[in-house]
Amino acid sequence: MAFTPDVTVTVIVFNDAERLPRAVASLRAQTHENIEIVISDDHSTDNTPAVARELAAADHRITYLRLPENSGGCSAPRNRALDIARAPYLMFLDSDDELPPDAVSLLLAAHRERPDIDFAMGAVQRVRVDTGRTSVWMPHLVAEHRTVDGIEAEPGLFFEHLSTSKMYARAFLDRHGLRFPEGIHYEDQLFSAQAYCLAKAFTIVPEPVYRWYIAPYAEESAASISNQRHKLSNVRDRIHVQELIDDFLARGGYSPALREAKDYKFLKHDFRMYAGDLPYRDEEWLAGFAEIVNPYLERLAPGAYERLPRAERVVLRLVRDGRLDEARLAARGLGHGIAPRATVADPAGVVYWGSEVPRTQDGRRELCLDDLALDARPFPRAQFRHEIQHLERGPGPASLLLRIRTYDPGLRLPVGPQVASLVISPGRKRLIVRFRLDPVRPGVFEGRTLLDLAAASLPAQGFEGTRHPLLQLRTPEGLRNTGLLLAPLDFPAFTAQVDHHRVTVEPEGRGAGRLQVRWEPVGLTARVMRPVARRVGGTTLARKVRQAVRLVRA
Repeated sequence: MAFTPDVTVTVIVFNDAERLPRAVASLRAQTHENIEIVISDDHSTDNTPAVARELAAADHRITYLRLPENSGGCSAPRNRALDIARAPYLMFLDSDDELPPDAVSLLLAAHRERPDIDFAMGAVQRVRVDTGRTSVWMPHLVAEHRTVDGIEAEPGLFFEHLSTSKMYARAFLDRHGLRFPEGIHYEDQLFSAQAYCLAKAFTIVPEPVYRWYIAPYAEESAASISNQRHKLSNVRDRIHVQELIDDFLARGGYSPALREAKDYKFLKHDFRMYAGDLPYRDEEWLAGFAEIVNPYLERLAPGAYERLPRAERVVLRLVRDGRLDEARLAARGLGHGIAPRATVADPAGVVYWGSEVPRTQDGRRELCLDDLALDARPFPRAQFRHEIQHLERGPGPASLLLRIRTYDPGLRLPVGPQVASLVISPGRKRLIVRFRLDPVRPGVFEGRTLLDLAAASLPAQGFEGTRHPLLQLRTPEGLRNTGLLLAPLDFPAFTAQVDHHRVTVEPEGRGAGRLQVRWEPVGLTARVMRPVARRVGGTTLARKVRQAVRLVRA
């Protein structure tokens, strides 16, 4: 009897024999069982073919398709699988990810509830492979069940550009000849933009329908395309896809508002990822980056820029004006409310980011900081910039000698020495180290202190985690201001053994580049105390166990 599936799920794979069985197992475990599984192999050279054939032999629903040569991307294996798919509804899965057990049933139910929709989509669960922590991708976009009558009704959905979180009606794809563009990277962005624009209606369900495994610290040679931002070719690929989307919108006669929404998505998501990496790039890379992105940035809708937070507009403007070293400095404050090292005022008293008054009208508009009110904010929300100028190991096994500089461009601190504190909390109790900041010149203070991590009070059952020391300032009236402590980006990490823990001090390695301290229990604390504490939790027994642990440690 012929097999007639309700849904075809394509698993694309290339040299991933180890994880392919997990992906396929998630499909075989679906609560809706009447599915076709196509393993589309982009001409793997490892053991993937043998593994795929073994999987196909174990389940009549699985078909193994091997491309005659490697295409170098995701599009060709998906398109070849589309050619042989037998079901009226289609889904896609990458070999390093999974589908939750109810994914097919949830999306298929949405189609059957509204047969007129062109696709259904749901939440994407992101899983960090290094920590196991989970989060939802773009949660605000999938928070409620609803049917959207075209992308013009909710253009913010451009931010959810994954093709794998959706179940498509085969008739919709065929009617528009919609296939994945071959020979380019970031094909999902173009395919999804076209699907959004061509669909008359689509349904969103809030439940997770895709499990996306993220490896943020994968080796550069093994990292996914999205994690290869260190390559200028990656920047070119991303810009090229944006240009293809722009051409599609122009040919289709879509509204300027939709184009602005797409431009905003590019600035807020795509450019923002590169901006966060700028502090870690050398001058040659920065020059190449600016050469690639600046011509495209000139073509984006002005309204897209206006919707961005001030800090992101500053970084963009500095890149566009060729002030690349300053762009690196500004990028360390993205998302953290960190002040610039310096500001400058024009003859009219208008305050700008950096050490020079912008030469162009656009530059003056984007770099003007009047709306930040650096000189008038309530002290707890005042913006300072705290940087470690120098650090070295101190006299103890886990101590640091620090030279710290605080920049106060709003001149909020009174003239003279300031009392500052370093604060770090591994567990419930804070370690507070007070020291003095002396004035260097107006708006700049500097001080030296010793941070002895061996003095930190750790929980009885031990502590495992990462903490970033904060710098706290206090006014004579008792008001407090707490801010990040930026570290040199390239100082050598060191490790010490303290109180049954391995303590590692290192630069954060991403984002602002804060000073970072990691605690890992070792010995008896790791083998006995923490496992026991986890098992008993917050019960009365737990309190007794903690008391016993304290006695044992004593």
